Amino acid sequence: MEPDGRGPSARHEARVEVAGLLTSVRAQQPAVETLRRSVAAGRVHHAYLFDGPEGVGKELAAWGLAQVLVCERRAPGESEACGTCSSCQRAVPRAQEPTPRHPDVVVLERGLYEPATIGRRTPEIQDISIDQVRTLVLAHAAFPPREGRAKVFIVRRAEELGVPAANALLKTLEEPGAHTHFMLLTSAPDALLPTIRSRTQRVRFGSLPDDILASLLTAQGIDAAKAAEVAPFAAGSMTQALLLSDPEVNEQRRSFVSSALAALSARDLGPALDFAEAAKKLAKPALVAQLDALAAAIVAEGRVRARAADDRADSACARYTLARIAIRDIEGNASPQLAIEAMLIRMRGV
Repeated sequence: MEPDGRGPSARHEARVEVAGLLTSVRAQQPAVETLRRSVAAGRVHHAYLFDGPEGVGKELAAWGLAQVLVCERRAPGESEACGTCSSCQRAVPRAQEPTPRHPDVVVLERGLYEPATIGRRTPEIQDISIDQVRTLVLAHAAFPPREGRAKVFIVRRAEELGVPAANALLKTLEEPGAHTHFMLLTSAPDALLPTIRSRTQRVRFGSLPDDILASLLTAQGIDAAKAAEVAPFAAGSMTQALLLSDPEVNEQRRSFVSSALAALSARDLGPALDFAEAAKKLAKPALVAQLDALAAAIVAEGRVRARAADDRADSACARYTLARIAIRDIEGNASPQLAIEAMLIRMRGV
């Protein structure tokens, strides 16, 4: 796995071959039942916004719904794909493949495609470009599905849609072609344009319970005792849990988090400013991953305080929000040093 959390296991929550993938989504019953009812009633929305933390099953649900929509054997009124027909099998990426082989299931993601294939000269470093939307969506959305049942567009990290790309997507979201469906996946819905949010039906995904995380880690081959140790600090995210299970990555994150917490409890701002100075030297993906770990540690602290009826649980919630704001700002190309300084100064005040 890549240390920034964007490797195959982190980016692609559903890189597995399972019949009827909707049945594999864990601890997200409200979201899954919403989708199943829509399918059974024949009223699948043309554009969904799957909203929730990283690594909780959003993408697995998207692949599951894609299977349902393209399944060759699903009868009217049924809400689950067969999982075994050719369309179901090709609707999900195979191991080590970033995109599915089904021609009617299309994935959009920053940096996923070689620049030349989407009409660019340079890589997509900051956002999902308008070139990707034009090449993958606008050039094909007006045409019927190539294999009959439906056409599905899955947008990973939809908050990374650049403004030109989002605006280009708007009209298609508003007036899609027949049997055309969009699934936008995000852990930062407020970063999306309001016009994008207003054209989608929101489906919320919550954090995973600790026992579910532990069982999923064990299924990945991680020792049960280690899984039980890691789960409470993963903030309900399988992505975080997997990273915390890696000894080297875990040690790096422990050091980062302990240094940040020490800066927060210091008598003056000196340690906080020193911490921000050191943190700016990290590459952006690594820094964001470390801040994710800090946010997870703050959540774990808040849970302990809440169970103990400690009034300081509210301050943990406020600190978590400040950590997420810093991540958003850094991903939006703000100065890492200034973003972290502002985060720590504000955290010290709550």
